[in-house]
Amino acid sequence: MAASPAYGEEKGGSSSLGEPEYGHDPASGGIFSSDYKRHDDLKEMLDSNKDSLKLEAMKRIVAMIARGKNASDLFPAVVKNVACKNIEVKKLVYVYLVRYAEEQQDLALLSISTFQRGLKDPNQLIRASALRVLSSIRVPIIVPIMMLAIKEAASDMSPYVRKTAAHAIPKLYSLDSDQKDQLIEVIEKLLADKTTLVAGSVVMAFEEVCPERIDLIHKNYRKLCNLLIDVEEWGQVVIINMLTRYARTQFLSPNQNESLLEENTEKAFYGSEEEDAKDAKAEAASLAKRKPYVMDPDHRLLLRNTKPLLQSRNAAVVMAVAQLYFHLAPKAEVGVIAKALVRLLRSHSEVQYVVLQNVATMSIKRRGMFEPYLKSFYIRSTDPTQIKILKLEVLTNLANETNISTILREFQTYIRSMDKDFVAATIQAIGRCATNIGKVRDTCLNGLVQLLSNRDELVVAESVVVIKKLLQMQPAQHSEIIKHMAKLTDNIQVPMARASILWLIGEYCEHVPKIAPDVLRKMAKSFTNEEDIVKLQVINLAAKLYLTNSKQSKLLTQYVLNLAKYDQNYDIRDRARFIRQLIVPTEKSGALNKYAKKLFLAQKPAPILESSFKDRDHFQLGSLSHLLNAKAVGYQELPDWPDEAPDPSVRNVEVPEWTKCTSREKRKEKVEKPFYSDSEGESGPTESADSEPESGSEEHSSSSSSGSSSSDTEEEEEEEDSREQSEDKEEEEEEEEKRPKRKDKDGSRKAVSGSAGSPSEEEEEEEGAKKGKKKAPQGRKGHAETSSEEASTSESSSSGSDSGSEAEAKQRKPPSSKASSKEISLLDLDDFTPPPPQPIPSSSIISTSLVTDLEGLTLTDTSLTPTLLSPAFSAVKTYELLHRMAGEGLAVEYCFSRRPFPGDPHMVAVQIQISNNTDTEVKNLRVNEPKPLSGMRIQEFPEIERLAPGDTASVVMGIDFCDSTQAANFQLCTHTRQFYVSIQPPVGELMAPVFMSENEFKKEQGKLMGMSEITEKLMLPEKCQSDHTIVQQVTSAANVGRVPCGASNEYRFAAKTVTSGSLVLITLERREGSTAQLTINSEKMVIGTMLVKDIIQALAQ
Repeated sequence: MAASPAYGEEKGGSSSLGEPEYGHDPASGGIFSSDYKRHDDLKEMLDSNKDSLKLEAMKRIVAMIARGKNASDLFPAVVKNVACKNIEVKKLVYVYLVRYAEEQQDLALLSISTFQRGLKDPNQLIRASALRVLSSIRVPIIVPIMMLAIKEAASDMSPYVRKTAAHAIPKLYSLDSDQKDQLIEVIEKLLADKTTLVAGSVVMAFEEVCPERIDLIHKNYRKLCNLLIDVEEWGQVVIINMLTRYARTQFLSPNQNESLLEENTEKAFYGSEEEDAKDAKAEAASLAKRKPYVMDPDHRLLLRNTKPLLQSRNAAVVMAVAQLYFHLAPKAEVGVIAKALVRLLRSHSEVQYVVLQNVATMSIKRRGMFEPYLKSFYIRSTDPTQIKILKLEVLTNLANETNISTILREFQTYIRSMDKDFVAATIQAIGRCATNIGKVRDTCLNGLVQLLSNRDELVVAESVVVIKKLLQMQPAQHSEIIKHMAKLTDNIQVPMARASILWLIGEYCEHVPKIAPDVLRKMAKSFTNEEDIVKLQVINLAAKLYLTNSKQSKLLTQYVLNLAKYDQNYDIRDRARFIRQLIVPTEKSGALNKYAKKLFLAQKPAPILESSFKDRDHFQLGSLSHLLNAKAVGYQELPDWPDEAPDPSVRNVEVPEWTKCTSREKRKEKVEKPFYSDSEGESGPTESADSEPESGSEEHSSSSSSGSSSSDTEEEEEEEDSREQSEDKEEEEEEEEKRPKRKDKDGSRKAVSGSAGSPSEEEEEEEGAKKGKKKAPQGRKGHAETSSEEASTSESSSSGSDSGSEAEAKQRKPPSSKASSKEISLLDLDDFTPPPPQPIPSSSIISTSLVTDLEGLTLTDTSLTPTLLSPAFSAVKTYELLHRMAGEGLAVEYCFSRRPFPGDPHMVAVQIQISNNTDTEVKNLRVNEPKPLSGMRIQEFPEIERLAPGDTASVVMGIDFCDSTQAANFQLCTHTRQFYVSIQPPVGELMAPVFMSENEFKKEQGKLMGMSEITEKLMLPEKCQSDHTIVQQVTSAANVGRVPCGASNEYRFAAKTVTSGSLVLITLERREGSTAQLTINSEKMVIGTMLVKDIIQALAQ
């Protein structure tokens, strides 16, 4: 383009002389003014023998096209140069031809032989450009030539040409759909291509031509998953969307199976009750039938390989991965997408709009996912209206009892906005919050009533409409509000608001008997000037008053009906006739007249205010159909999950003979060393770190499946997959380095499993002690067993596990028996005091030396005999489980012993004291048919065979409350009676103490700020001023550990929740006088809120 200024100067004089005659072209102007003389010069340059002039001319022409100028009249001059020897000129000629070949088909057809020669050119760019031009000439005559060219290009050495062939397939298909079968053959060939350049284009062609031919994907599925990370962004989006649909047809639902599992267990319990088979045999049989969900290794491969793409710079790729996880991942793992989607909210408003549409849909089903990022959805004054309304939608969906106060404070500020549409949407959002959360209904109503005195008519009108819906829920309590609204009829002019007020007064006229007739009088005066919607409500009001208060309103009603009789709108005329016949009894009026009151004054159900995004999730997220909430052209439905998994062997690819031996040897070298760490590592760091800690039971199933699946697939997959797995191991090692604590544990596990020879007795005992410590977490992650299975059959620990766990069980048995015999002798000593409650360390918070000390102290394999683990009952707060009157002489009390439950560290140990106050012996005391809520687990205490009169027995049972204070319900049975009882834990008993240094405390506290922090001021009574008393009161309210603190006026405590291991950090700071500030940091906001109340209550006593 170096010569262009000179060229402009050269022609400058002529253009200034004769402007009018050049100005006929609408696109003229600037350097590239498209007047005919300038085009003549370009044609001369194209006809010259010098390549430099041709190149200059082509550069200008392409620049014209880029600026939107019309250069179609140069087609004949350009097309001649298709045979030019200069490659640079040739490339630009092809760029021009691709643009205009469709418009100038006849001229393009004349040079078709040149394009065919171009397909044989040694330069790959020319070959690709020739094919591109050929496929742009949309004339049915050349379909066979195009078909031949595509087939040849599909076998080309250059991946760029093969990519162009893939792009040409949809063009040919749209020109002639009869070629489908031949094109499918080409697609099948290109799908087998191993280059990243081709993958995205061929999948696009597959989606356009034959999306129903899923069988073509089977053999290429693993390859596509592994190539995904390196494909260009456009291709990644296409492949991810296609694989989402593929996975929905080939794998089982990871979430549906869990609900089936729960149903199966319930049926088993009820079945055993009907048959009166109280033996454990029936229970064991039902547990055996219960097959845990095992995720297909290929399903896991897809989730694992798409996850890194959440960090992509391209919003479309992130959105595609988010929809894949939402539609395919287990509930516990979907949480990872929330952070990535929130990151996209910093992009342009167009991107925000699409992302928020999808977040609004997700937040209805998976509210917990976005709760930590609540503040990201707060509205900025610079946001466009449609973004504001979508953010409002998300905030309303995320509202719950814990965060509603902050959300309503936000809404209060939004109402002052100048954007009227946004204010109206905010008022509707307040109404939805009020209907969904009963506790704040009155607050919202009062706030909306205050808005009725707003100067802005639109605000008042919208408030009236929302108040009307809220009042329908409990009208009797709010007659004052109805009176207040009746007064507004003089001022409000918005028809919808006037109609709402009239409807309210008519519907609840018995609450406002004096005001209603007066409102009707005023409305009768202005009847002829009202809008149609208001007139209809005036007629309704007149009818209702006629039926309830005919003395005062008879004449008014007749007047209104007469006015309506001659109204211009036929709807109003018809309504007036219909109502007159119904309410005014005449000779002609039939039987309906008797039922007029029932018809008009029937109880009407309150309207349900629902999100407009409620039913949108049946469209695939991220699709145009989802955005429009209507099926767009070309949209493919997301298939339902299959009931039974199709055969996974269809995805196996046969390895050629010459590679088999070497790949096997390599695989053995890789597999032998990290036998345990492979499965554990895969199920440990990679998934548990990403998944939200809320749903415990879901986490077991998904992680266990991935663990077992990784070892299964190693023997089936080809060399490529084994290479991919080794890369995964490296990734996992990097992740483990981030968590040194977890790595230490895995290391010790390896050491234990490795020394399977014949160690000395002392070594065996040490190993046994360590194993007892680690057995529970490993069983939780590595095996697909529930704690109830472990309890029911002590020797069936290997039932649901792999061969590795069997070997482990063999190693486990001898040391445990020795250890237990030693422990019983220890417990017999009088001066032996059990260690204080220590949690099982699972994070890097606890110092390493302390961990080793604690591990030495922990008791292993303690059998749950009734006499074991009995703390001083008086020292701990006790609760009544069964009063002796209700229990017919059997009194049962319980307390939370605050010790780790021996069977499972994720359970709270509950000590139960049973006293027999009767004259007869009580037999077969046991827990029968626990029916915990979803996710809860109960480990029953062993049956007490006999309890003599006047005797007391103490037993321990374990309950996994799932970090909630909901009661665990079960039956306490004797040989004659059954008692229904429930244990409800105080929030402070759902945690175990954590020991950490001051610096570690501050570091962890820094991570839990914002929404995870709750601060409350309080007054300390005189009794509660000393350090000792404060610490004693806090530790009595919650099972927490004291953290050392440099400041004398500050007290710090730390704990973690028993089920999920979420940190709870407590800081109590004394201020001047007797004031103090209590701060709790925890990602579990509900637990934090309840704990604040409990601690303040304890300190006030």
